[in-house]
Amino acid sequence: MKRRIDWYRPAAFLAALLLTATAVADPGSPDAVIEGAVMELTEKLSGRKEELAEDRDALYALINDILLPRFDRKLAAQLVLAKHWRTASDEQRERFINAFYDSLLRKYADGLLEFDEEQIEVIHFRGDTSAKRSLVKTNVTLDDGTKVPVHYDLVNRGDHWLIFNVKVEGVSYVSNYRTELDSEIRSTSLAAVIERLESEASSGPDE
Repeated sequence: MKRRIDWYRPAAFLAALLLTATAVADPGSPDAVIEGAVMELTEKLSGRKEELAEDRDALYALINDILLPRFDRKLAAQLVLAKHWRTASDEQRERFINAFYDSLLRKYADGLLEFDEEQIEVIHFRGDTSAKRSLVKTNVTLDDGTKVPVHYDLVNRGDHWLIFNVKVEGVSYVSNYRTELDSEIRSTSLAAVIERLESEASSGPDE
C-alpha cells in the first residue's frame, strides 16, 4: 500500500466512509458510533470477501444496507454542490443526491474488501456530545506501519449521528468533490453532471 491515502483509491474512500456507518438510538458519544461500525463491518465481512469479490450485486447490497440509513446523503450532496445547490431545481437536487451516492457506492465498492479492523484505532472523543456537529478522530495503520489520520464529521439528528464528511490526512472528501464537480458544471452543466453520475451508477466501474 502506498504511503499516502488518495480519495481516488477505493480502499481509502470506502474504508473511511463505511467506518461511520452505524447509528444508535441515543446519539451518545460519536466515537462509540465508530467503534460499533467497526464491529458490524467485521461481522458482515467474515468469511465472505471472496464471495463478494465475485458478486458485485451482493457487495453493493451489503454496503447499501449498512450505509444508506446512516449517511446524510442530502447534507453531503448540498455541501458538494455548494452554490449550484441554490440554483438547482427540486428534481435536480433529488437526482443528484441519488446519483452521487450510487456512483460513489459503486466506484469505491472494492475498498470494502480491504477493510481490516486491526488497522483502525479510534481516538477517545472528548468533545460535547450534545453539540449539533462533532469530529471523531481515528488512525489507520498502513501495511508499512505508518499511521494515517482519518477524521469524520458527524451531524446530530436528535436520535442518531450521521456521517457527512471524511478527512484523510487533512483532505476533505466534500471539498475534493466540490472542486471537481464545480469545474465540470462550469464547463458543461449541472444536468450533464447528473446524467454522467447516473450513467456511472448504472454501469459500474467494470463496464
